[in-house]
Amino acid sequence: MMIPKSGTKAPDFSLPDETGTVHRLSDYLGKTFLLYFYPKDDTSGCTTEACNFRDDYGEYKNAGVAILGVSPDSQKSHVKFKEKNHLPFPLLSDEGHKICDAYGVWGPKEMLGKKYEGVYRTTFLIGPDGMIIKVFEKVKPADHSKEILDSLKK
Repeated sequence: MMIPKSGTKAPDFSLPDETGTVHRLSDYLGKTFLLYFYPKDDTSGCTTEACNFRDDYGEYKNAGVAILGVSPDSQKSHVKFKEKNHLPFPLLSDEGHKICDAYGVWGPKEMLGKKYEGVYRTTFLIGPDGMIIKVFEKVKPADHSKEILDSLKK
């Protein structure tokens, strides 16, 4: 599956967050939002990325941009991760990686010589019309939130 490009319609999604509340693409029409895909709760890169979004949350709110995190972790895992790091935004559980597939962010990876399937750290900035404004691929967790905020100012 190819990663959707800027200027194309965002693939539809319907996923539960850590509380079981289902979030759909249609819930966010009329708003600008970030859909950020990350590999795993409570790993160093994912924690860094999430905490930077948390620390910059006020700037996103001021810009009128909602944030949704997505990973294949369970709702229970998301509850722990969110509480531990005081994250102010929903974490969506894509346990069957169906939405990761739809966004083209699931595939072969390798770490320390081990091959496995997993999430490519990727963020989509989606406009009020449901169209993808910008795609951030091969994200560096430590710099990512600032990179997005800078792109919003342009």
